[in-house]
Amino acid sequence: MEIKQVFDEDKKQKIVRNILENLPDWFGILEAREEYILDSIKKTCFVAYYGNNPIGFLYLKETGKETVEIAVMGILTEYHRKGIGKALVNGAKKEACEQGYSFMQVKTVQMGKYKEYDQTNLFYQSLGFKEFEVFPTLWDDKNPCQIYVMTLK
Repeated sequence: MEIKQVFDEDKKQKIVRNILENLPDWFGILEAREEYILDSIKKTCFVAYYGNNPIGFLYLKETGKETVEIAVMGILTEYHRKGIGKALVNGAKKEACEQGYSFMQVKTVQMGKYKEYDQTNLFYQSLGFKEFEVFPTLWDDKNPCQIYVMTLK
């Protein structure tokens, strides 16, 4: 497995589309999925490869002068729990530090709402992200938004 930063816009879109379309339990809302795909074009994007096959990605977006966010991350289901997410986040952290950011954040559904998202919360906590704030209705009342942050310096 290898992590590479991808710069080519068409390649980014194809990789993001392929992976998100294969994760309907997390990215089943067509409009949201298409927005992620379109948004990937101008973002800093990291891709996990197994051989020549893209198996996961994440991309970053600036949310403030000092802060970058993991805007979206997806890993093909058969590669879950194999260290791919951790490797992607570590690659993104390194790049964010090199670009001079002080903080990294990520949003997910608050712990205790859905088993799948409880695993996501535990994943981010295991990497050193700390609970920052919950916005109960940012997305909707059934999906309270948990923001996690970590310092990069």
